[in-house]
Amino acid sequence: MSQTPFEGRSLWFDQVLLPEGWARDVRIAIADGLISGIEASTPRAPTDEAHGIALPGLANVHSHAFQRAMAGLTEARGPGGDAGDNFWTWRQLMYRFLDRGGPEEIEAITAFAFCDMLEGGFTRCAEFHYLHNDPAGAAYADPTELTGRIVAAAETTGIALTLLPVFYAHSTFGGAEPNEGQRRFITDLDGFADLVARGRTLTARLPDAVVGVAPHSLRAVTPEELAAMPGLAGDGPIHIHVAEQTKEVDDCLAWSGARPVEWLLAHAPVDGQWCLIHSTHVTDAEWRGVAKAGAVVGLCPLTEANLGDGIFPAQAFAEGGGRFGIGTDSNIQIGVADELRMLEYSQRLALRARGVMADAQRSTGRALFDRGLSGGRQATGAEGGLAVGLPADIVGLDANAVGFAGRQGDAVLDSWIFGGERAVRSVWRRGKPVVVDGRHIARDAIEARYRKALSVVLG
Repeated sequence: MSQTPFEGRSLWFDQVLLPEGWARDVRIAIADGLISGIEASTPRAPTDEAHGIALPGLANVHSHAFQRAMAGLTEARGPGGDAGDNFWTWRQLMYRFLDRGGPEEIEAITAFAFCDMLEGGFTRCAEFHYLHNDPAGAAYADPTELTGRIVAAAETTGIALTLLPVFYAHSTFGGAEPNEGQRRFITDLDGFADLVARGRTLTARLPDAVVGVAPHSLRAVTPEELAAMPGLAGDGPIHIHVAEQTKEVDDCLAWSGARPVEWLLAHAPVDGQWCLIHSTHVTDAEWRGVAKAGAVVGLCPLTEANLGDGIFPAQAFAEGGGRFGIGTDSNIQIGVADELRMLEYSQRLALRARGVMADAQRSTGRALFDRGLSGGRQATGAEGGLAVGLPADIVGLDANAVGFAGRQGDAVLDSWIFGGERAVRSVWRRGKPVVVDGRHIARDAIEARYRKALSVVLG
């Protein structure tokens, strides 16, 4: 434990999950937004703010914030009979949703989603930002108009931002022309390079911001365009959708003779800088290749279930040394515990077993949380955790919640994740309280703007 003298604000917790494990009676000192000292087994001082249970904030590795406004609006069966509703029919509804919604509405919806993330235990969001053009598909006078709105939403809510401008140029494999529904996403390499550079300028005012790049998918980029992405990313992360749907696998095979992850591993410099979003339909050889490359798989269990994508072989991948982070993707429901629970339950259903993601040292909830924390840090290009010198991004659970009665250590995580306890009481971002008594400090104003935005988008 650090013996750094405590300065400024200090928080005292009954229990804290530190990198080395659980500790009791812990004082965390904060100065200039960073953790300046940690001391365990110490009595509470009169100047300490007393709280219950502290966890490090997790990173949300994959979000399309604007889709938060669609939650619950795509649950009617699509055309084509009993088996006609799937990801591809959902995508057509999503395209129609984009017919409305200008900068004000996008900012309001994004802020609402970020607010929900903080209340759900996420302290950083990797925003896979592919809305670049106006509703008619024309460029804004300022090409970064909507990028600036994402940055503004992060500033309003206080969430840490990993900004991932998306390169999207084609409708399917082989460089096919984009379709009408994709008009708000489309850019070319020169325009995209400008977006990335301006994104770095815009995020400079946000503490701890990271900028990377996101080639949307192998459907949306050519091999030549994909080859340009690492140079544009610099030291930032590179995220890509891959192998989410069986049709995507079939189409990739028809185009190249290889499956999507197989092709990517063979033709792109995949390493620890990369995050492969979904990777749902992979062979053993493919997931082993991803693990060997050191890349992170970005799993979005609730969205993958909602869209009927399928189930990633998470147990085998984790036991084989693979790293994963969790994301909220379409933002139909937002919460750390919700995503981790769905991840475990999907594995149980697939394997017809219990405690699938646990290991010999950790309970199921602890193993899920630790892996999501580590993979999330890597995938978002940001340090995190409760250690001296790192940003004071802390999630406080309500120790008095009835679901935590008699629980200590890993049992707290298991009860939070699997007991359905809505227990996030406090969240600090760089030591500043952004969630108090379970509500974001600006929720009323954010919610009012969101309701106004919906009147435009859905009116």
